Amino acid sequence: LGLTQQLPADDRYSKNKTSALHDICILMGGRAAEELIFNDFTTGAGNDIERATDMARRMICEWGMSDTLGPVAYGKKDEQVFLGREMSSTDNYSQSTAQQIDDEIRGIITTQYERVMNLLRDNRDKLERMADALHEYETLDGKEIDQLIAGEPLSRPKPERKHLQTPEQVRAADDAKKAKENNRPGILDAFPPPN
Repeated sequence: LGLTQQLPADDRYSKNKTSALHDICILMGGRAAEELIFNDFTTGAGNDIERATDMARRMICEWGMSDTLGPVAYGKKDEQVFLGREMSSTDNYSQSTAQQIDDEIRGIITTQYERVMNLLRDNRDKLERMADALHEYETLDGKEIDQLIAGEPLSRPKPERKHLQTPEQVRAADDAKKAKENNRPGILDAFPPPN
């Protein structure tokens, strides 16, 4: 399990389209790394996918950042929140427009996912260097990430932990566990097939 946190470099009151696309690309990075390294997916990137999809939807429906649909706001917000009711929105567009919105959102997410996959493939050595450092130190700050990307060793001393395994040992143990799970007999294996 892991967590990343982005801190703003400066105060921002608005976001441009390029910045929003960069944010979506970053949010899709964990899922892309899982696919690249493990050729599998976990639930770990679920919140990132939700946030990326929400940002893409806001780009299209609220901020008018769609080249196809133009500078139009889709969906009217019901700002009146009463006891027992939540804030909601109503669709003020056709089914055809809803399909276009879905297609635009999917296109943004897919494009940014492909973008981050290419970045990770091109920089896999840096990704693995960071993963090894995270395994060894458990946490990294921005300066340390910059050092690793530059190919420099970290300046802080290595932690004293006897239970620490190398990344190769962890991967081998994970592979052995998966192989064991795949060969584990299921409940139906206890019963012979019908004649």
